[in-house]
Amino acid sequence: MDDELLTIGAFAARARLSAKALRLYDRLGLLAPAHVDELSGYRYYRAEQVERARLVALLRQLDMPLARIAEVVEAEGATGADLLAAYWADVETRFAGQRTLAEYLRGRLSGRSSEMYGKFVVETVDVPERVVITESRHTLADELPAWIGASLGRLEEAARACGGVTAAPYVVYHSEVSMESDGPAESCVPVSDEAAARAWAAGRGRAWETAVRVEPAQRLACTRITKAQVAHPQILAAFEAVEEWMAREGLEMAGPCREVYFADWDAAGPEDEVCDVAFPVR
Repeated sequence: MDDELLTIGAFAARARLSAKALRLYDRLGLLAPAHVDELSGYRYYRAEQVERARLVALLRQLDMPLARIAEVVEAEGATGADLLAAYWADVETRFAGQRTLAEYLRGRLSGRSSEMYGKFVVETVDVPERVVITESRHTLADELPAWIGASLGRLEEAARACGGVTAAPYVVYHSEVSMESDGPAESCVPVSDEAAARAWAAGRGRAWETAVRVEPAQRLACTRITKAQVAHPQILAAFEAVEEWMAREGLEMAGPCREVYFADWDAAGPEDEVCDVAFPVR
C-alpha cells in the first residue's frame, strides 16, 4: 500500500469530518477516495484531499445544491469564489421574496386582508373583439418573469408583419403558476391583420407553441398596479382584491385572469403604474 494513502479513519480525523460524511460525499460524487481495496472495500485518501473535504462540508452548510458544489470545488483560481458569490446572491434574492411573502401571509392570517385590499381601486372596462398572436408555455414561478419579457418581445417583433400592435400586450394564466404548478401561461399581442397573423403562426411550427385566435368582446374587472406591486407576492393581493370586489358586485368570472402591460417596463420606475390585473366578468 502507498505510504501516502490514509485510511478513512485517519483522513476523517485530519479533515475533522466523520467517516459517515466521507462515505456520503463519495456516494454523491463530491469526493471520491484515492483508492478502494478490491477485496476489503476499504477506502483510502491522500492528504491533499483534506482541503476539498473541508470545502465540501462548508458548502453543504450553505444548502448549496450538489451540482453547484461540484462546480465550485472543481473551479480554478478565483472562479470558485465568483460561483459562490453568484449562488449567494440568488439565495438572498429568494430570501427577500420569502420575507415579503411571510409578511403578506401574516396579514391574511391576522385578518387584515380588508386593509390590504382597500388600497386597490377596482373598475370595469369593456374591450372590443380583437385578433391576438400568442405564445404559450408551461413554466414555474421562478422562470415566469424572464419568459414574459422574452415572449412578449418576440410577439411584438412578429406583430410588425401582422399589421402592427393594436392594443396593450397581456399574459393570460390558464392555470395557477407557482413553484408547484406550471400553468400554462400565454403571452398575447393584439394585431390588426388576421390573415397575416395566421400565416405567421403556420410558419412557426408546433415547437414554438404559437397560435392565433380571435378574442370576443368582453368586460374586464381590473385594478391598476405599479411596477413594484407586480412582484410576487404583492401582485397576489391585487388579484384577490379584484376577486373580492367581483363577489361584492355580484359578478361572475367569465375567463382566466390576466395581466395587461400597458407601459414601457424598462423605462418605468418602481412607483410607476405599468400593469392592470384583470378578470373577464359577466
